[in-house]
Amino acid sequence: MQARYGATDAFCLDVSAACAGFRYGCETASAFIATGKAEMVLVVGVEILSKVTNFEDRSTCVLFGDGAGAAVLGPGPGGHPIVASHLGADGRFASLIELPAGGSRNPMTHEALEKKQQYLTVKGNEVFKLGVRGMADACIKVLDIAGLAPADVDLLIPHQANLRIMDATAKRLEIPPERVMVNIEKYGNTSAASVPIALDEAVRGGRVHAGDLILMVVFGGGLTWGSMLVRW
Repeated sequence: MQARYGATDAFCLDVSAACAGFRYGCETASAFIATGKAEMVLVVGVEILSKVTNFEDRSTCVLFGDGAGAAVLGPGPGGHPIVASHLGADGRFASLIELPAGGSRNPMTHEALEKKQQYLTVKGNEVFKLGVRGMADACIKVLDIAGLAPADVDLLIPHQANLRIMDATAKRLEIPPERVMVNIEKYGNTSAASVPIALDEAVRGGRVHAGDLILMVVFGGGLTWGSMLVRW
């Protein structure tokens, strides 16, 4: 992509954090901007989950989609656009969402292929319980850091993983549905791409205005999570 756009003066790196990848990428970009290492940073969230989806497993294959989204981060008229941010991870629950084989610990073998261990596995009930609590807690954490309340949020953009998790998060924060961006019915769970895709659609749909306070929150494999308040 760098070559295609002629951005030969830019440095590039990959950040891997599953569904929280875009959020982790924004945090990395923010650090580069704050330290003067970069003025403008293009953060791209992309996922091709069809490569690791078992289409014979109806409990998972109907959930996921491929996608890509991007955002440019840089200082605005009022300074840094990120008002507050929060990141978290807990490797104790890594096995809830995983690729059993294909990595350095469990390389791909003929036996692993026969067992279909090259496909993503999700322990749905456990992930749901942790996701409901984790998404809401991440939102509350970042609002506390900023000294703000849910009522100050103009638009909530949650990771598009599960409609019930998103609804539960919004209800806990007492944010009404009209202030929540939802597009999961179009694309499914596109992992690291879900929030930037939703942000783009919100902007194009006229739901974001100059000066708005946008709360983005993600939760996924690792387990990893994060939240970010942005002044548009």
